Amino acid sequence: MELEGIDVNWADEFNGAITVCNREGIIVYMNQVSIDQFAKYGGDKLLGTNLIDCHPEPSKTKLKEMLENPVENMYTTEKNGVKKLILQTPWRYKNNFLGVVEISFLLDANMPHHIRK
Repeated sequence: MELEGIDVNWADEFNGAITVCNREGIIVYMNQVSIDQFAKYGGDKLLGTNLIDCHPEPSKTKLKEMLENPVENMYTTEKNGVKKLILQTPWRYKNNFLGVVEISFLLDANMPHHIRK
């Protein structure tokens, strides 16, 4: 898609991992950050495989539930001192549930937190 000559496929260059699976759990899209993040598991060779198989329990069960009942799941995680925000959200097109979008990105350890009134 283009907007005034600009390609608006923003996910391709988003500074975080974006992975999309269909309702059966099959990975149908990975942006470059996702491909790089999961390189040790196959990178772009994960396209066409099942995302459910890439998750340990209890994440595996949660993803299966999300594919049956489209709800959002958001949490933070930390591994080796690196903090990330994970957002798993229904993938919809024209009100049709097509699968799940998983977005993860690094959280700056010194990120400010603002409380608005």
